Amino acid sequence: MGAAPDPAPEPTSGAVRGAPAVLLRLEGLAVLAGGVLAYAALGQSWWLFALLFLAPDLAMAGYLAGPAAGARLYNAMHAHIGPTLLAAAGYLLADPWLGALAAIWFAHNGLDRALGYGLKYPDAFGHTHLGMIGKAANPRKVGADRPTAD
Repeated sequence: MGAAPDPAPEPTSGAVRGAPAVLLRLEGLAVLAGGVLAYAALGQSWWLFALLFLAPDLAMAGYLAGPAAGARLYNAMHAHIGPTLLAAAGYLLADPWLGALAAIWFAHNGLDRALGYGLKYPDAFGHTHLGMIGKAANPRKVGADRPTAD
């Protein structure tokens, strides 16, 4: 006999709640603003910004390989480690293009966090460190919208 499947995650399982959640979302807004301001200071084309702003979301393709693989790839592109290293490389190499790419990446991740799209848990796309998102946030019972026959 195999082990019973894990139950669906609770809406708050592993998620930050209350005032800390609000602070994390405000922090995301600050990261977005910082990314946009840094990009503006670097003087690069706003067409490049618009073209690449959603590029980190291409990592969602990892979910084609399953939720665990998808979460790993998504988190790799949505943690602040990558753009921080890229920004440091841009600074150390005096390369404004690397700095601009890092600023776009920071801005994208900041917007995601401000909107409540957090880092993913490996059990489901909608299970994030900022709470449940999408369909997982409002589960409905099958047939709950149908009247019952008495």
